Parts: sequence; C-alpha cells; structure tokens
Amino acid sequence: LYISYICPYAQRAWIARNCKGLQDVIKLVAIDLNDRPAWYKEKLYPANKVPALEHNNEVKGESLDLIKYLNSQFEGPALLPDDHAKLEFAEELLSYTDTFNGGVITAIKGNGDFDAPFDYLEKALSKFQDGPFFLGQFSLSLAIFPDPSTVFDNYLDTT
Repeated sequence: LYISYICPYAQRAWIARNCKGLQDVIKLVAIDLNDRPAWYKEKLYPANKVPALEHNNEVKGESLDLIKYLNSQFEGPALLPDDHAKLEFAEELLSYTDTFNGGVITAIKGNGDFDAPFDYLEKALSKFQDGPFFLGQFSLSLAIFPDPSTVFDNYLDTT
C-alpha cells in the first residue's frame, strides 16, 4: 500500500487496512509527496497520487474505491454494515466526504461557515441509536473523515 503519512486520503486506506487486520498481508510503502520517485508514476500508478495498492497484478487507487476493494477482496472484519438501511447511509456518508473536506478548507481560509460541514455530521451521529458510532458500530464511515486537527493544519495561517 503506497501512502504518504500526511495525506488524508492515504490515511483512509491505511486505517481500513489496519481495521481489516491486514498489517502482515499488505505492507506500507511511504512516498514523499514533495519528491516522488519517477518509477512510481512511470511503472506503478500513472495518476501519480496516493494511496495506491498493487494487488493481483493490478493497481488500485482513489481512496474510497481502494478501501471498498480492501473490504471486498480481503479477509477480516467487515468495514460496512450488513443492514440495508445502514449500508445505504454509509454510502451517503462516503459521498459526503469531498463536500466536508471542501467546506472545512473553505472555512479555514476565511471564506465560509466553519460549523456548516460539521452540522451534517452531528445530525448523522444521531441517525442510529444502537451505538456510539455513525452506524451504531465501527465502520468505514469513520475512516473516511479526517481528523481536522491534524489534516487541515496546512491550511491554517500561522503567521
């Protein structure tokens, strides 16, 4: 699994790999985003982004697709619920991630309401009352939302 430790999208795949218990099956290979090796783009992943996973002579990328792939192709705990309503809501949460990230970044830059992206998540937390997590249990839906205190530091003006 090719990742950058500071990339929130790579962190999603890393978390999913660990939740599935695949640390001994899928090794991490750190890529420096400021000094990417030429072989990475040329021979492995033409999109030249992280994360990427080389498996069965194929390369998978794009974090949401990759973590769904990990869930379906490898043994270990399921990352998505079996319950149809919860699965449907998990897909809704997955599709909200780009909106969330964009809203937080816009707010941090001073061009938006900082609370707005979190309002949706707060409402989502109360949708299922059978546990402390979004879907009542730990699931992929938690891995896709980055920790704003660590991920969005690059957008904060510290001067």
